[in-house]
Amino acid sequence: MSVSSSASPTGFSLAGASLSGLVWLAIALLGAGLFFWPGTEALLEAWQLPEYSHGPLIPILSGLLFLRQLKEYPADPGPKRDRWAGVAVVLLAVLMGSLGRLANIDDIVAYALILWVGGLLLISFGWQTGKHFWPGVVHLVYMLPLPGVIYYKMTTGLQFVSSELGVSMLRMIDVPVYLDGNIIDLGVVKLHVAEACSGLRYLFPIMSFSYVFACLYRGPVWHKAVLLLAAVPITVVMNSVRIAIGGYIANTYGLDWLEGFTHFFEGWVIFIACVVLLFVLAWAMMKLGSDHRSLSEALDLEMDGLVPQFLRIRLVWPSAALITSAVLLLGAAAAFTALPERNTGPVPRDSFALFPRTLGEWEQVGPRQFLDKQVEGVLGADDYHQVTLARPGAAETVGLFMAWYDDQSKGGVHSPEVCLPGSGWEIAWLERTDVADEMGSNRPFELNRAIIQMGETRMMVYYWFQQKERRIAWDFEAKFQLMLDGIRTGRTDGALVRLTTLIAPTEDDAAAEARLQSVLDELVAPLPRFIPEGDPAT
Repeated sequence: MSVSSSASPTGFSLAGASLSGLVWLAIALLGAGLFFWPGTEALLEAWQLPEYSHGPLIPILSGLLFLRQLKEYPADPGPKRDRWAGVAVVLLAVLMGSLGRLANIDDIVAYALILWVGGLLLISFGWQTGKHFWPGVVHLVYMLPLPGVIYYKMTTGLQFVSSELGVSMLRMIDVPVYLDGNIIDLGVVKLHVAEACSGLRYLFPIMSFSYVFACLYRGPVWHKAVLLLAAVPITVVMNSVRIAIGGYIANTYGLDWLEGFTHFFEGWVIFIACVVLLFVLAWAMMKLGSDHRSLSEALDLEMDGLVPQFLRIRLVWPSAALITSAVLLLGAAAAFTALPERNTGPVPRDSFALFPRTLGEWEQVGPRQFLDKQVEGVLGADDYHQVTLARPGAAETVGLFMAWYDDQSKGGVHSPEVCLPGSGWEIAWLERTDVADEMGSNRPFELNRAIIQMGETRMMVYYWFQQKERRIAWDFEAKFQLMLDGIRTGRTDGALVRLTTLIAPTEDDAAAEARLQSVLDELVAPLPRFIPEGDPAT
């Protein structure tokens, strides 16, 4: 088709329309770049982490998937009646991105960016054709960082599974080993299954690869589903093998040999092993299904003709839908540029260093306790306080821990539901409850009441998340309220408060809970100095 020699019935040349279309496409891309820039920055920052270091490859792979699909649909330039569905998707992306920018949560803006890509394809090709290009758009999800709450819960789950499987493998080869939470005790040495060993470092790129693999695989839909879902168990099993081999080397040859093994098996070795297992799984399903094709024949690896498909960008039509979306994005970007800066700085508060040593009849025992540097780094708090409290003449103590965050939009509080099991404690019982009546308060006072144990040692725990005047028990609710606070006021600060006490073998749970309640009664009065409840004066 010769674009330059064609003309519409009204005499408007397709060549001129294409040039105008490219101009409006460039304006739309400029508007998107400006409006979604905070999300792009969040992606660039996340891609520096080992878990998301594969991120820059995802847009490239998504583009290749799109160009391969585009070969199935002949060029059809000119007006179309079904472009406005794409405008609706772009509008949804702008609304979602606006919420993310108002809440100062850049990850939400990054999610909205993917919606915009889908909307732009629907505008460019119309609904009837554009709806078929969803595989490449959905694949972009793999470049996004997981929300912090989901990330840490997923990390903890994979740590436990990897640890259990790794220890089982060690026992199968007669290596004496004991598992305490995520700590593998070999007798002569203890190994901690850290976050880097949870499998997430390999899981995200493997999931991305399995998605592309499933898209290229020419076989039954259920085969594709198995290949897609197999990424998680394959990665966890391979990581367990890595842990088991590491434990064997540490037990047999010492920690120096283990360090060399760890460096050797980082990254690509595990990734390649997982990829090989995916190929083996695809081959096995084909043979069980009496498919006589070779695996290379079952994979659609035809990549010829992608450049001509890319050059079809010259056929972009200057539709009213494209112009509307471009103006919408430019207007949204300009509106946020002109938006007055809100109060997003640190909230005035007293440092925990000034926290009183005495709370009613409870007095601080010994000096303030500090975490080691690695734990402090994981905690990520701007200020924290950890002390032991006791009543004069009594042996029972209560541990008080508080962590304050000036800004939770980049991560924030880690739930004890994640941290405690990783330290070897098992949550035996947990309930979320409102203790407002016990506190004599007319406002909700939600907290988590739990019993944790390690061997025969049992401990009762109170903890809650505090955001302004709200005490919240559920971590997902805390994140939701954080987003609402960011939208309304720009504030994204918050804190975690935790009380713990050992349950003596000779006492019942009620006695331990009475101690926690006694400290809690005394704690609420001085707490607002250190965890501000209301909006600061302007």
